[in-house]
Amino acid sequence: MPSNVTLPPKENALFKRILKCYEQKQYKNGLKFAKQILTNPKFSEHGETQAMKGLILNCLGRKEEAYDHVRRGLTNDLKSHVCWHVYGLLQRSDKKYAEAIKCYRNALKWDKDNIQILRDLSLLQIQMRDLEGYKETRHQLFQLRPTQRASWIGFAMSYHLMEDFEMALKILEEFRKTQKKPTYDYEYSELLLYQNMVIRESGDVDAALSHLELYEQAICDKITFKETKGRYLLQLGRLKEAESLYVELLKRNPENHEYYKQLEVAREANTSEEKLAIYVEYQEKFPRAQAPKRLPLNFLTGAELETRLSTYIRAALRKGVPPLFVDLRPLYLVPEKFQLIETLLTSFLDNQLKVSSFESSGSPQESPTSLLWTYYFLSQHYDYKSDYQGALDLVNTAIEHTPTLIELFTLKGKIYKHAGDPEEAVKWLDEAQSMDTADRYINCKAAKYMLRANKVAEAEAMCGKFTREGVPAMDNLNEMQCMWFQSECALAYQRLGQFGESLKKCSEIDRHFTEIIEDQFDFHTYCMRKMTLKAYVDLLRLENQLRSHKFYEKTAAVAIKTYIRLHDKPLQEADSNNDKNCDELDPSELKKRKNKAKKAKRKAEQEKAMAEQDKKRKELHNKNKKKNEEELDSPAKDELIPEKLERPEEPLEEAAKFLTPLLTLATNNINTHLLAFEIYLRKGKVLLMLRSIKQGLVVDPTNYQLQSCIGRFLHFVATSSTIPEELKKVLRSSLPPTLEGKTCSELNTDFLAKHKEELPAQVIGARVLAAVEPKRMEEAVKMATQLDPSLINRNLETCREVLELLNQGDFGVLGKNSAEKYKEACREIFPIAKCFKNSLVVVSEKEVTNNLSNHTSSQERDIES
Repeated sequence: MPSNVTLPPKENALFKRILKCYEQKQYKNGLKFAKQILTNPKFSEHGETQAMKGLILNCLGRKEEAYDHVRRGLTNDLKSHVCWHVYGLLQRSDKKYAEAIKCYRNALKWDKDNIQILRDLSLLQIQMRDLEGYKETRHQLFQLRPTQRASWIGFAMSYHLMEDFEMALKILEEFRKTQKKPTYDYEYSELLLYQNMVIRESGDVDAALSHLELYEQAICDKITFKETKGRYLLQLGRLKEAESLYVELLKRNPENHEYYKQLEVAREANTSEEKLAIYVEYQEKFPRAQAPKRLPLNFLTGAELETRLSTYIRAALRKGVPPLFVDLRPLYLVPEKFQLIETLLTSFLDNQLKVSSFESSGSPQESPTSLLWTYYFLSQHYDYKSDYQGALDLVNTAIEHTPTLIELFTLKGKIYKHAGDPEEAVKWLDEAQSMDTADRYINCKAAKYMLRANKVAEAEAMCGKFTREGVPAMDNLNEMQCMWFQSECALAYQRLGQFGESLKKCSEIDRHFTEIIEDQFDFHTYCMRKMTLKAYVDLLRLENQLRSHKFYEKTAAVAIKTYIRLHDKPLQEADSNNDKNCDELDPSELKKRKNKAKKAKRKAEQEKAMAEQDKKRKELHNKNKKKNEEELDSPAKDELIPEKLERPEEPLEEAAKFLTPLLTLATNNINTHLLAFEIYLRKGKVLLMLRSIKQGLVVDPTNYQLQSCIGRFLHFVATSSTIPEELKKVLRSSLPPTLEGKTCSELNTDFLAKHKEELPAQVIGARVLAAVEPKRMEEAVKMATQLDPSLINRNLETCREVLELLNQGDFGVLGKNSAEKYKEACREIFPIAKCFKNSLVVVSEKEVTNNLSNHTSSQERDIES
């Protein structure tokens, strides 16, 4: 149909009703009105109606039909801005933002001043961080709607984000002049603070301070005003004014640690005595404040430290402060303070047991609860120094003293976790949870311990006590983006060898981050309207770095390691033995059959996923029908099928998808470069391997794992026959100076000699030796399995890793044969650790526990009867 055909009044009214139905999400009515227009033979090919019908079908989850109708509409009316706009909306719904921007630009060719299209285009441009395009679009919107507040703010912000501070400030100042100045207007206050932020970022601190002082009365957020002014005064060296400001702030909040640090700078307190004078003054001013008593402990030494630390600990033990150990743990990094705390607490315990007082003289007398909290603190102290038996003795004594304190059972579980018995840890956390079933924190802790013990089903049931009824706990936790639970699940499944389930959890977490990025759309217009401009800029900067978050780093590491494992040892097809006469077939025929079986399986999985999606959609439809709702929710996402995830066609490509954000955002983390090296090594990409090594050397040149990567890289380059001679020349010229002219064996020998007293380094060196020189396997095994008490970091984690390496075959048959002997030796050092116990011992312990519990329950029944 020609593009210049317009609808008659009757059909035009119907078309307007379609638009209204779409805006009000009355999708069924919208389809009904579209049908009325399109069933008329004269308008059966009306492009804009077809496009709107496609848009509504997309909202109902019928994507293929939607694209078909929109493309037909576009074909019938290529010069319609409506058709191009709708096509852009479809592309946007599929997260194809670059394509959507092209569609919007085409729409603007036919209606260049369409406000709605320009707004949609600006949203996509800021979402994609196309700042140059965003600036142009906001300028156009500003020219079309100069009276709207959002036009001014958006225009100014486009220059701010481009770091053209001068132009941004000119626009903001012109806009500020147009604003009314009531006595209390929070939005005007936010505008002033944003304007001040732009001045500060331009580098003119003096002008920023003058601006702040000029509009002091109009700024409503007085705390932010004073904190910002204080920072400016310190930067400008106006210390006396800064001092009086921080004195005011400390009157409002004497617990703020940052205020004390800034006051130290303002008073030029450099020595311990000068700093202590500040804190003594504030102890007198605010005798109940905790911060002025705690902060001096960080820098004091000698007798003064002992006196103040003793006073601080006694007050906390008398009061019964559970997080006292967490509060003092930063002091443990200083060996002298660590020893002093142990001496003080041991003397306190001895004196209380003898004379019921902290003092040996027996005066003043302490209450029994002081003894309880002394046991509690000392138990954590011994746990910290890896004396697990001593920690358990103390916590058991505390439980005998007060068997109703939940913190004691939680601590006992933590000690067993650190000692290497996760199942016993679960038992005590479960006990703690049963003592207070309404405590969500204890519930989450118990679930986490269960996941660490690989009890996924029990953990799900535990969390199910606090999730929505009628919905599986796992689904509800995924819906609530409970990433700590999902990341622990991924690790548990990885340990259990259920790689598909592990990758499913990793993919769910990855989707959460994608959703968080998508959620920006809600704020692009909201923040302009509500004038929360500083928070909006902070949000944009946060989103730019989002995947550098520890949850993503942890999840990406699990996913990458799992995909590497699947690349090194692919899972066998479940139905690979179903062919009866496969041995009699020639290799080409066998390959054909396997490919055919793979395709059939893939097709079956897709059909199953589609069927489940349809089922969900029908259930959702019925549910909405009951609620008398007119619209359906957005379509369900592609289902994550564990069986499909654990058999990827290109495991390294899948791993690279998780790696890419880390290479962009987490370059300061050494693990990023270690993971990148592992992927590139398997791909044979020598230049990328070298890049990972060089970046790793910048971040952490002493990292032991990095030394392993360097050794394997040199060995790969020396032994690979596929590297062209020209490339080898490039590699030799690009090597870091410390590696020039060195071989893998020489480097490994130097590394082992340098770190001969550190067990983790010896294990790394032994692995490299075993991989590079298999003839020296016996020497490598001996090196990895040494357990001399003089070795540094001869801890549970390192020994458990060595046992896993022996069992996995990293040290060949000789290593596997040495595993049992190594386990026995470790059992002597770590008697509680479950991984070093024989399976028969573990089973017998469980039987004894079960018999005891059965005996106890029968006794209870006898008593009750």
